Amino acid sequence: MAAILTRVIQIVHRFEDALLISALLSMLMMAVIQIGLRNFFDSGIFWAESFLRVLVLWIAILGAMVATRESNHISIDAISRFLAPTAFRIVLLLTSLFSAVICGVVAFYSFEFVEYEYLDKTIAFAAVPTWVCQSIIPVGFTIMAIRFVITGITRSLEKA
Repeated sequence: MAAILTRVIQIVHRFEDALLISALLSMLMMAVIQIGLRNFFDSGIFWAESFLRVLVLWIAILGAMVATRESNHISIDAISRFLAPTAFRIVLLLTSLFSAVICGVVAFYSFEFVEYEYLDKTIAFAAVPTWVCQSIIPVGFTIMAIRFVITGITRSLEKA
């Protein structure tokens, strides 16, 4: 069972990495195409700027998800260096759970936000609805909240 779970987690990680790389490459290609069209043909794709803004959002959220997965997110550890091992484990658990709660709150309210966008039926670019573009926010913050809980508990237990 553990081997299956490990394999599923690896597939999810590869999917996240592929999505992040695809978004970055798409953003670069669209920007280069847009620059070329403007400079050489005095034209352009009218929805390209909106598409690029959406890709910046996706890259930011996907990057935050990967940083949380790898425990490379921004953290302040000035006090933790001076703590005893038991106190360090407690602080590590509390800060991870606090981060998980914050991510959970953001996920909850961003889900509500995306739901309102769905009901409004607004279009972000081309024929893509706004809610589809913003759906990364609740998904990303939910995944980050889960990862903060898991890494907080596992890291606080393995230091024992």
